[in-house]
Amino acid sequence: MTTMSRGRMEAFSDGILAIIITVMILKLSPPDELSLNALIAVYPTFLAYVLSYIYIAIYWANHHHLINMVKSVSASLLWRNLFWIFWMSLIPVATEWMGLNPKEKLPTLFYAISLFMCAISYNIVQKEVVKINGEESKVSKNIGKDMKGKISILAYGLAVIFSIFYPIVSYIIFIIIALIWIVPDKRLEKSIKEE
Repeated sequence: MTTMSRGRMEAFSDGILAIIITVMILKLSPPDELSLNALIAVYPTFLAYVLSYIYIAIYWANHHHLINMVKSVSASLLWRNLFWIFWMSLIPVATEWMGLNPKEKLPTLFYAISLFMCAISYNIVQKEVVKINGEESKVSKNIGKDMKGKISILAYGLAVIFSIFYPIVSYIIFIIIALIWIVPDKRLEKSIKEE
């Protein structure tokens, strides 16, 4: 049985992420009029786009480093990666809905659940890469206990809860997590340099 090459899986993932960003940008509309009020009316959608773009960029950079560390692409890794891509593909819908309804609880809840599941599914992909490479591999040692990832998952879980009661708190959590992850994961960059 032949396995998929690492490059092919990475190219497929990159292509899907590019499509996700394209769909998001196509959903943005300029103000209807040349006035401050018209600009104020569209700024929540623009801010939601910026936040989601940052999230996708963070995932793309870290996924690139992670997949470059995998020895081979197993069927298990392929399906786990597709599961992660599924949750990523919901970001454009969640972004538009939240951007158009920034004070509403349900769109914020949907966005929070989408980000929570993106983090969970990415963690599953990461664990599969460690499993393929072995517990004693450089990638496993450099990822370590992944406290940053675990704290992020916990924070997304809190954002889900807060979105039901106080959506503004969820927005603050989304921004804090994005700021924490804005720089690509140095642990994986270290592994690549050690190879």
